[in-house]
Amino acid sequence: MLQPLAAGKWNETTAAHLLNRAGFGGIPSEIGKLLELGPDQAVSWFVDYDKIPDPTPAPDWAKPDPDRMEKFLALRKMNQELKRANDDQRKGLEEKRREMQREQRQTQQEHLLELRSWWLERMVKGPRPLQEILTLFWHGHFATSVQKVKDAYFMWLQNETFRRHAMGNWLQMLMAAAKDPAMLVWLDQAESRKEHPNENFAREVMELFALGEGHYTEKDITEAARALTGWTLNRVQQKFEYRSNIHDTGVKTVLNRSGNLTGSDVLEQIVSQPQAARFICARLWTFFAAENPPDELVSALADVFRRGNHYFRPLLRAMFRSEEFYAPTVVRTQVKSPVQWLVGSVKTLERDLPAPLMASNTLRTLGQDLFAPPNVKGWDGGIAWITTNNLLSRYNFAAFLVLGRNTLPMMAANPQKAKRLEQRLNRMNRRETPVEVHRLFSAEERSSKEKFFDALERRFLQSRLRGKQAQGLREFLDAAGALSDEVALNAVRLVLCTPEYQLT
Repeated sequence: MLQPLAAGKWNETTAAHLLNRAGFGGIPSEIGKLLELGPDQAVSWFVDYDKIPDPTPAPDWAKPDPDRMEKFLALRKMNQELKRANDDQRKGLEEKRREMQREQRQTQQEHLLELRSWWLERMVKGPRPLQEILTLFWHGHFATSVQKVKDAYFMWLQNETFRRHAMGNWLQMLMAAAKDPAMLVWLDQAESRKEHPNENFAREVMELFALGEGHYTEKDITEAARALTGWTLNRVQQKFEYRSNIHDTGVKTVLNRSGNLTGSDVLEQIVSQPQAARFICARLWTFFAAENPPDELVSALADVFRRGNHYFRPLLRAMFRSEEFYAPTVVRTQVKSPVQWLVGSVKTLERDLPAPLMASNTLRTLGQDLFAPPNVKGWDGGIAWITTNNLLSRYNFAAFLVLGRNTLPMMAANPQKAKRLEQRLNRMNRRETPVEVHRLFSAEERSSKEKFFDALERRFLQSRLRGKQAQGLREFLDAAGALSDEVALNAVRLVLCTPEYQLT
């Protein structure tokens, strides 16, 4: 297992596959550069991304709020005044409190919109594509939602934590995720006390983050929750804090390890389990390659992971070099997530992202609202990304990206749903300019319809259209006459609306 791909099998298809999975895809010239590098250097370019400078600045507001204490004290004072106030005074104080809360919510909403746009821009234009797609993986793995956290700074901080540890050590990642302020709020660890240990994080770190069901007991969860007491959040300083006075110092037993265990002891014991390596390796293979990896492959990946001292870099290097990663059952068989679809489309169309509100609402409509996963399990992924409504939305957003407008009257199976989507699109953004055709196709590629057909496949699919899709596109081109800019753009739109384009 995991034998390196033979040099003779390194071609445009395999180079494009690496670009699509280790990043967000790209244009033919980028595929060509990877092809020239050869498999070893191409994989190293992705995996050794720390050698590439990334000067991306953080959002201006992404820092601890120096007025946090003042705001806490003001709200506390107002609550105390409300308790002492008479009916006439209470009405005015309640209105003042509501106004303060409205201002805070509005600020958080503005920061969150900027945060989503900031991250999408990094995905599209950043110099380290693997680091960003790994950050997306960890965001789904340690699924945390702003809907409960209610703090854009905490969500940015967690995003940076995932980015910083993306290629690092498994135990260090778990430690960082456990102490992350957003996680402390999300799974209620900040509220855990020795008198009443909260089991949420203890349960999820075993079930969803590191081991999987069937590899721990309910007693392990209860004992781990006791060990994790003391790990909490300093809400004024907005950072993790250990408080010894709320830590349970009694003897606990977690996964057959006993003693006055701490949170660190619990995470170390979890990572020491052979299942922890198998679990995260299977998750990474599912995200980057294919679902349901065979047991033999998971064992081979876990062996590489353990020999690399549980660092992700050697694992991902072996994964991206392996024959299995480029198997026919893996290449172009994975449904693009909405983020992959949007970012990849923007890159291959060589256009800018839509305005922040449009981009954010597009992803929400397609089923992947960044920083707001549906639950602690994250997004289901795979074929679950595709529903009748979501597919129609993809097709119409594709038209918007290519043409600067939607084509709902042409494509709607349900006129009422189409009308609602059209109204939503109109609310989200104004009409945009179409994609610049001359940036996508050379004069030679537009010199004949057959060459243009090949260029469409090369840029957007890196594979061949077949059956009805190929026939439909050829019929459109044959009926269109000359290859004007309008015809070319509508051909691009049709390709983005094929089932093949929904796969990577």
